[in-house]
Amino acid sequence: MTKTLTIRDQVYRKLVAVKRKDESFSKLFERLVESTRAVDTLRNLRGCVEFRDKERMLSEIQALRAERRL
Repeated sequence: MTKTLTIRDQVYRKLVAVKRKDESFSKLFERLVESTRAVDTLRNLRGCVEFRDKERMLSEIQALRAERRL
């Protein structure tokens, strides 16, 4: 099934700029929709999570990072 979308010229130029050479617009849209940056995810979660022991959580994160570096 295909759909026709109407977009402004400025938006089209931006999409062409990020579209890969071997990529269709459908694949581009799919990639853009499915790729959520971690920062965006964290921003969306802001205020939704309550940390009971922030210091302990941070020390556990640092310990896990140290393990990965070994």
